[in-house]
Amino acid sequence: MPISISSSFDAGNIRVTALREDGADLEIVQDKDSDFYQWFYFRLSGAAGKALTLRITNSAGSAYPNGWPDYRACISYDREQWVRVEQTSYADGVLTIRLTPPTDLVWVAYFAPFSMERHNDLVTSVASLEGVRYRSLGQTLDGQEMDCLEFGEGPLQVWLYARQHPGESMAEWWMEGALEKLTDEDDPVTRVLRRECTFHVIPNMNPDGSRRGHLRTNAVGVNLNREWHAPSAERSPEVLCVRDAMDETGVDFAMDVHGDEAIPANFLAGFEGIPSLTDRQTVLFKEFSDALERISPDFQTAQGYEVAAPGEANMSMSTTQLAERYGCVSMTLEMPFKDNVDLPDPVYGWSPERSRHLARACIDALHAILPQLKEGR
Repeated sequence: MPISISSSFDAGNIRVTALREDGADLEIVQDKDSDFYQWFYFRLSGAAGKALTLRITNSAGSAYPNGWPDYRACISYDREQWVRVEQTSYADGVLTIRLTPPTDLVWVAYFAPFSMERHNDLVTSVASLEGVRYRSLGQTLDGQEMDCLEFGEGPLQVWLYARQHPGESMAEWWMEGALEKLTDEDDPVTRVLRRECTFHVIPNMNPDGSRRGHLRTNAVGVNLNREWHAPSAERSPEVLCVRDAMDETGVDFAMDVHGDEAIPANFLAGFEGIPSLTDRQTVLFKEFSDALERISPDFQTAQGYEVAAPGEANMSMSTTQLAERYGCVSMTLEMPFKDNVDLPDPVYGWSPERSRHLARACIDALHAILPQLKEGR
């Protein structure tokens, strides 16, 4: 049978420009009403035993072309286990993926996808557990629910939210790991945290972009992580409803979970340039970072983003806006699309499993700073 390529499914993204017996030329489709693109996810059929060359020819114009060198594509034959394609290369603006599939059907993606169907399964399963409270904070422009899972009885208000940028699917794999740990009643760290804290967990901040196969924006091409200073029902109802809910509870600790296309490491970004920065915020951020580095060999502090100068923070981003608005300790966690260069895995690269493990380490780090977080509240 001839090969066939399609992406008309939840989170799919690709356009076929040329199809051959030995491969295809492809293009990643831009986010709707936006110039952003980098996420791809498609299925390839009729492939068994064929030495194929897949060329993504518009890679140079993607949002982060520095993300392609040393990157390896992800493939799966069952949509459960995702491995890296060793023969992935980038040259002359073209990402080339060479593979010989053992079966007729293979799935290819930028990173292991976390579909909205899997999201709905996750939310439904956790919401059914004893002690978990579910609420929809509102609806997206496409009419999807903004799911929030809440649990714990303590006075400290902890907000965990992920996937403002929908193509960063490792962020929701992280959420899966965090929720597994925080709903494990046999875990002593969980028991203490749920006694001292109330958790508000939003596994997916951008359901519309996730379903549409976007990299970075919602249904109308808006980057949600540039809306926190002035969200609106017309452009960014996702941020508006979440920030309104935060105003109701206040925030003591917040983590915004992301993925980074270019940097081959896990790292944190903070709020150093906000106008009302306090010593307490600075100390708490460093103590959390230090604790996480002790707990997880997959986390490091040598690589990361440039720190903003005093008074020069971008206040449209959630981490800086929350730190200023609530006086809390907030942070952005970034995970790699490539691999952790300090602890590489030649088969899986950075993966869903490692994302889940890092989530558990982050929860342990929160427990480690709990006494300091309670002081001066």
